[in-house]
Amino acid sequence: MERRRSISCIKANTAKSLEAIALDIKSVTKAIRQLIKSDERLKELDTWIGSVVGVGAVTTPAVIVVTNEFTNGFSAKQMCSFCGVAPFTHQSGSSLNGKNRVSHKANKYLKTLLNMCAMSAIQTNSDLGRFYHRKLSEGKNKMSALNAVRNKIIHRIFAVVAGERKYERKLSLPAS
Repeated sequence: MERRRSISCIKANTAKSLEAIALDIKSVTKAIRQLIKSDERLKELDTWIGSVVGVGAVTTPAVIVVTNEFTNGFSAKQMCSFCGVAPFTHQSGSSLNGKNRVSHKANKYLKTLLNMCAMSAIQTNSDLGRFYHRKLSEGKNKMSALNAVRNKIIHRIFAVVAGERKYERKLSLPAS
C-alpha cells in the first residue's frame, strides 16, 4: 500500500514538471517565431527553406542556426556529412569490405529533424515520395532509401537559399 502512495506522489510531481517544461517549450518556440518575423534576412530564409517539401517550422530554425544563416561556408555535401546522411564506403586498404554506411559522428538532433521531414515527404505524392518508392522497387533497403530522401532535402534547402527563391515543384510530363 505504501508503494502505491509513493508511485502516485511521483506521478503527480512528474506531471507538474512535464507541464512546466511544455510551457517553457511553447514560450521559446513563440520567441523564436517572433525573432524570425522581426529580422528581414531570417524571414527570407524561413520562407525559402519552409517551401521545401517536408520541411516545417521546427526544422527551419535549426538549419538556420547550424549554418549560421548560411554564412559559415558549409556546402550541401558538407551539411549531409555533418548530419550523418552522407554514405561512406566501408573499406580497408584496397578491398571493399561491405555496404556503404553513414557516420555515427553526426549532429543527432538535426538528423532526427531531417528524418521527420523525410517521413513527412514520402507520405505525399510529391517527387520525393515517388523517389522513395522507386528506390524501394529497385531493391534498396527502406532506411537507405529514406536516407537518400534526407540527402535530397538538404540539397534542396541549399539550392533554394543559393537561388534566393522558394522551391518550385515542377511536374514532369511523360515524353510523347
